[in-house]
Amino acid sequence: MERLETIRVTVDVVAFAIHQGTLEVLLIKRKQEPFKSCWALPGGFISGADETLEDAAAGRLKEETNVCDVYIEQLYTFGDRGRDPRGRVVTVSYLALIKQDKELELKASSNAAGVAWWPANKLPDLAFDHQAIITYGRRRLKYKIEYSPAAFKLLPPKFTLRDLQEVYEAVLDKSVDNRNFRKKFLARGLLQELAEFSQQSSFRPARLYAFSEEDFEQLPDRPIFVF
Repeated sequence: MERLETIRVTVDVVAFAIHQGTLEVLLIKRKQEPFKSCWALPGGFISGADETLEDAAAGRLKEETNVCDVYIEQLYTFGDRGRDPRGRVVTVSYLALIKQDKELELKASSNAAGVAWWPANKLPDLAFDHQAIITYGRRRLKYKIEYSPAAFKLLPPKFTLRDLQEVYEAVLDKSVDNRNFRKKFLARGLLQELAEFSQQSSFRPARLYAFSEEDFEQLPDRPIFVF
């Protein structure tokens, strides 16, 4: 009788944030084999029969980096043979988006040698197939900010138009025409103009805005922001 192959399941989290106009991804340094001392995505094996995939992803992110209470959604499933030297392992990857103003105290777990933010364009050699997973996550995020409120999940509740433009430029990895960008967003009426100004810049104070996802969801026609 042919022996059935055991397939194990893991979750991996691609957590993005914008730091000083740069798209960065959160990585942990592995403390154990395989790929000991290599950088990798936060994640791990599903630990219980009653644990949902999303709970597992959020749980491993918190356990390995001390980051919690962030936006998270399922990204893609990777299951090619040979992606993990321990045997046939399928990973369900998740995309996490972290707001700029979120107070974070990064803290590596007992089975990680370190945790740090890395520029998405300047990543170290990564364990497993995590480079491919991050590449896929970046591509998904580029599409999402064109038709969904994803960009605002990387911003604080109050932001300037320059802050918003920096998110788009960081995610798209290119400069965006300033006048065209502002015209598109202001013409749509998606942003609530506040009677407040930013004081956190060497430039003159800039108007602060807010975004309502509830109002966005009620729009009869979803705007598309392609630059």
